[in-house]
Amino acid sequence: MKLKKGDTVIVLSGKDKGKTGKIERVFPQKAKVQVEGINQFKKHVKARSTNEKSEIVVITKALNVSKVALIDPKTKKATRIGYKVIKGEKTRIAKKSGEKI
Repeated sequence: MKLKKGDTVIVLSGKDKGKTGKIERVFPQKAKVQVEGINQFKKHVKARSTNEKSEIVVITKALNVSKVALIDPKTKKATRIGYKVIKGEKTRIAKKSGEKI
């Protein structure tokens, strides 16, 4: 998986199409990422005891990696990620501008 925690991404499809956010968690085995403020749902939580209150909690669900794209640091548009070996060190680069990520 080429995306990492802390990367700024844009949503390409779905109900949050066009929104941007930072990646909070990465699930490589499931090919999913959790982006802050994106793909949020309300969950009704029932009280377990009499002195506890029932409430509605907002949770953020994970998105498939194919639905998000990295934002190029130079052009501020969606880009793919490539790799380049510079001085024996493998670094990630943005395909559109060639800028180091």
